[in-house]
Amino acid sequence: MYQERVELYKELEKEYNSKILVYITSDRNNMEAQIASDVIDYFISQLDNIGVCEKISLYLYTRGGDMAVAWNIVNLLRMYCDELQVIIPHKAHGGGTIISLGANEIIMTKQATLSPIDPSINTPLNQLIPNRMGNTFPVSVEAVKGYLGFAKEELQIRDEAALANILIKLSDYVHPLVLGQVYRSKAQIHMLAEKLLQNQVTDPEAMKKIIAFLCSESGSHDYTINRREAENDLGLKVSKPTEFQYHIIKEIYDNISEELQFNKAFNLVEINGAYAVRRCLLESLAGGADYFITEGECTHGEDDKGQHMVRNRITFEGWRHEENGMSSWGIHVFGNQDGCYERDGEFQI
Repeated sequence: MYQERVELYKELEKEYNSKILVYITSDRNNMEAQIASDVIDYFISQLDNIGVCEKISLYLYTRGGDMAVAWNIVNLLRMYCDELQVIIPHKAHGGGTIISLGANEIIMTKQATLSPIDPSINTPLNQLIPNRMGNTFPVSVEAVKGYLGFAKEELQIRDEAALANILIKLSDYVHPLVLGQVYRSKAQIHMLAEKLLQNQVTDPEAMKKIIAFLCSESGSHDYTINRREAENDLGLKVSKPTEFQYHIIKEIYDNISEELQFNKAFNLVEINGAYAVRRCLLESLAGGADYFITEGECTHGEDDKGQHMVRNRITFEGWRHEENGMSSWGIHVFGNQDGCYERDGEFQI
């Protein structure tokens, strides 16, 4: 919980002579979260509490999300500080890598990784993932490019009618408007990366090399970039923490991992009754803790054929604020609010 991390945040601020802001999006199986636009108001609130200062260190853990929001976060942070540092304890992928490119310095532990920044498009027009509560399949920009490249280069298809049929077949699975967004996103991500890298790289040719690798030459969105590759091969401004700094960074990560249950899949079959799952954290010493939470109630029974059946009812999903161990409602609320608990985490799963 936040109160357990307060002293660690104080130590880290002393070590880096900066103001610490922590942003975490969970990758817990079946309760994942991503960088999304609803966090911006909370960044503004946290930064207003921190105030304009010389240096901000963003402690970041994420598997990615909306690239435009990541761009917004970098610009917002830079309005409040002269120097931006990003501390990566483990994963800063996709949109997390975008944020890192916009920093003056990236602190990476031995296990820290960045990733390619080929964006994935996820809209209500995407195909639904079966049995995943309305979640949709993301469409990778590079996957679409790879599909068309495979037809032209590997299969050596040159006939325009055949290529048109391949594109039509693709549109059977990917909505045409999503394909249009894929094209726009590819151009946009190159532009964003070039603007952000100016804080770390001045040589135009080196910048082109980095963007080319992050956007396509790495070959897969799942490819991970460790500290040595980020510094030596790509030429990013990367630093490693001292042993004492690493100890603090790791202790913060372990505490958050335990709270958000990174290593335990969310499984409705194991739940009988009310539950609450924290999925995002945004914390600072000055602003307290904001967190995105999903609360619900799970009941077990049998259908008409005597088969076991699980019913899940979401009672609240949105942001809340915690300070001094007590929680309050956030401004983003979805569903009904029958599940009001006196203390946050009372039914933590």
